[in-house]
Amino acid sequence: MEILLVLTFVVGYAAIAFEHPININKAASALITGVLCWTIYILMANDHEIVTHQLLEQMGELSGILFFLLGAMVIVELVDAHDGFQVITDRIKTNSPRVLLWTIGFITFFLSAVLDNLTTTIVMISLLRKIVKDHNDRLFYAGIIVIAANAGGAWSPIGDVTTTMLWIGGQITTGGIVKHVFLPSIACLAVPLLYLNWKMKVPPPTLPEPKELKPLKTSVAERNTVFALGVGGLLFVPVFKTFTHLPPFMGILIVLGVLWTVTELLHHKKNVEEKGHLTVVHALQKVDAASVLFFLGILLAIGALGAAGLLTHLAEWLDKTIGNQDVIVVAIGLLSAVVDNVPLVAAGMGMYPLEQFPQDHSFWLFLAYCAGTGGSCLIIGSAAGVAAMGMERINFLWYLKKISLLALLGYFAGVAVYLLQMQFFG
Repeated sequence: MEILLVLTFVVGYAAIAFEHPININKAASALITGVLCWTIYILMANDHEIVTHQLLEQMGELSGILFFLLGAMVIVELVDAHDGFQVITDRIKTNSPRVLLWTIGFITFFLSAVLDNLTTTIVMISLLRKIVKDHNDRLFYAGIIVIAANAGGAWSPIGDVTTTMLWIGGQITTGGIVKHVFLPSIACLAVPLLYLNWKMKVPPPTLPEPKELKPLKTSVAERNTVFALGVGGLLFVPVFKTFTHLPPFMGILIVLGVLWTVTELLHHKKNVEEKGHLTVVHALQKVDAASVLFFLGILLAIGALGAAGLLTHLAEWLDKTIGNQDVIVVAIGLLSAVVDNVPLVAAGMGMYPLEQFPQDHSFWLFLAYCAGTGGSCLIIGSAAGVAAMGMERINFLWYLKKISLLALLGYFAGVAVYLLQMQFFG
């Protein structure tokens, strides 16, 4: 069973990677792969009820992620429809690709720590579309957004789902992760940017000409209100989670409900034509459903591998064959570029109890960095990468050729900074 499961996942993964040569949408490949993995697992299992229970538990977790993704995308679309991002894009005026890369990179980095890497990627890709007109030019900047979002999320307990898992599980504290992972995360972003400045020719941004800019569709008051509520609502989500202990998708849903109500009241005097594109209903129609289904399919497939125990076996094998904890953590980070970092971190939490590695032990802090940033090495290795891939139609092989090396350089730069930091300061 295990061999068949792995082969199915590998074939499905290859179909996603070669989406354009085979002319099959990656969402279709991901959905087929996800369902086939669970089908193989249940047909070869002794107890079908246990597998069904595992699937329902998995779907409970996935639905939270998908509703969060959907809610965040609708909020961003609604802010965009009201020209809310004009507040930021009007202040980013440069013809220098390097200045634009650094600006976008560090805005993404710090925003990701406050929101999370997934939401930040959605917001920044939407902003990027306002700044850089040509799709091909945008791809390089989108790649940097993925690296920056994952690096920024790694040093915050609410910046990435894995750091949140470790935080809730008691393996790390807010002060511990900020103190020990901030500098490695900075290095993870700064090294790729420095490399681009020195070595590579970055496509110049094709900024929209003034004559191409369309007149604003909303009043200043409407634009500022929706922008403040939208961005403020996204910032409110981690606060809501901290105080209520409800999952993040509940926070995003209440924010969406409030924003829906406010926009209805703002435009209630307008006729259907005037307010049509300013409504949540219209924003829902603009959301890329294929990206959401792709996300569902790939997470289902990875969930089947985790439920079958393959990821736990992998972690145990690493422990027995490698032995060195630092090397194991670095390997887990690189593996998270191929399979989801959530089950890998979950397996690590299960393998190493708090009695062995107490709270804020170097193992947990290093795991937070590596699992959070290693996924940048491949486009489907992180939630941020998957979101960017769907929104900008980034080709897997293009990312592999143009961005993966940069992400790998940044990853190992952060590893070096972390190990040196622990060596000298403990």
